[in-house]
Amino acid sequence: MQTIFIQVKCELGRAYGVADEAVDIEQVSEVHSISGQYDLMLKCFLEDGQDIGQFVVDTIQKVPGVKDTFTLIAFKAFS
Repeated sequence: MQTIFIQVKCELGRAYGVADEAVDIEQVSEVHSISGQYDLMLKCFLEDGQDIGQFVVDTIQKVPGVKDTFTLIAFKAFS
């Protein structure tokens, strides 16, 4: 299982709508509103070997209201 975090910049006034759609995507486990250059942070779990770029482009960037994304790949979770 691969863990990635995607920061999402939304069109003005669309952050809540984007968040509502993102939580319904199977691979998205959490959606947080954040401050800074981006509006939302998505925590996603992808199957090993799944193409991260294709997931971001074909799934996240096609959500209506998404303006830009920035993807972070997590290596290890500490508890």
